[in-house]
Amino acid sequence: MQRTQSAVRYSEEEEVLARIAKALAHPVRVRILRLLLSESCCFTGQLTDFIPMAQSTVSQHLKVLLEAGLIQGDINPPKVRYCVNRENWAKAEAVMKAFFVLPVLGQCDCS
Repeated sequence: MQRTQSAVRYSEEEEVLARIAKALAHPVRVRILRLLLSESCCFTGQLTDFIPMAQSTVSQHLKVLLEAGLIQGDINPPKVRYCVNRENWAKAEAVMKAFFVLPVLGQCDCS
């Protein structure tokens, strides 16, 4: 019997960890997070002052961070203000720490 992708079940912790890892998987998103962590909030236009990319590109990266729950947005047309979601940031920190403290068992020399 062949295992299919749809048959695989992941724990909630695995899903959360993967979502966080995806959000952190691009240098632009890491930079956005660093900027937001250093400020109480930022508008999209302010972010594009620090990130030399089209606003549409920055917006796509913001969307990934929003979907991961690491940031939140306050929409007040025509502006959107972003900040770090403090509650989810603390959860992400806990999930990442729990993952990286797992012991590496056994001996394997893959070099």
